[in-house]
Amino acid sequence: MTSSPDLLELAAATAVKAARDAAAFIQSQSGRVQEADVRDKGVNDFASYVDEGAQQIILEAIEAAFPDHHILAEEGFVESGQSLYDIPGYLWIVDPLDGTTNFMHGIPQYGVSIGLQLDGQAVMGVIQDVNRKETFHAIKGKGAFLNGEACQVSSSARLADSVITTGFPYKQFDFMDGYTEVIRSFWQDSRGVRRPGSASLDLAWVACGRFGGFFEQGIEAWDVAAGVLMVTEAGGRFSDFSGRPPSDPDAMPLGSEIVASNGLIHDEMIARMGPLRSPDNA
Repeated sequence: MTSSPDLLELAAATAVKAARDAAAFIQSQSGRVQEADVRDKGVNDFASYVDEGAQQIILEAIEAAFPDHHILAEEGFVESGQSLYDIPGYLWIVDPLDGTTNFMHGIPQYGVSIGLQLDGQAVMGVIQDVNRKETFHAIKGKGAFLNGEACQVSSSARLADSVITTGFPYKQFDFMDGYTEVIRSFWQDSRGVRRPGSASLDLAWVACGRFGGFFEQGIEAWDVAAGVLMVTEAGGRFSDFSGRPPSDPDAMPLGSEIVASNGLIHDEMIARMGPLRSPDNA
């Protein structure tokens, strides 16, 4: 199936409005969530009526504009075993509140992520920074934008001149030793390492040149579905720990292994990922 430029423009406009409406709702609830309102989904994995309410705003907007499209959303998601790359047609991938733990603790780093795939390939993405009121969007073949202005990745050609962002393990801890080894390498060889706590915003900030690169392991497709296109449309590169892009049939599932960068330092980053690669990909 071939995407229509007009459809993608409409999709982007729909997603931008939905993300901003969801962000306004999230912001209106900041500081109001009580411990009794929080639902424990697993180890260090939480949700509340805020996540669910924001998701409902987004889903209603998508369903009204594109009733024949499929939607994968974080809250209420049930694992089907089907690869996202194998789902035909248009698939929306929604994270209504990326950075729930930050939100619950009053740490102002969380966002809304809405991605759109066509036959398994990213074609549109929107990331909304709730607190800074920054809207990032990208359309395949048309570039990446911050509040409507074109943005691009950092021009730093060396890891030594770049700030790197990552996500610490918070649900799976069996790869802690490898992670410690990798992050030590980045601490020593980059200008600094940050862990803000929202993967979608990390990727948006790579796309607009604030971070030179990002890596993480063991997160979900909805955390990165918009960011993968944001980075590549801004001139960067996105791959698994072995350097394979999402389009490679041998690439690891979206979200399980991520290296995103300005492209110029990507090989330097990949060279450091060995301790975290699975034995089959070493």
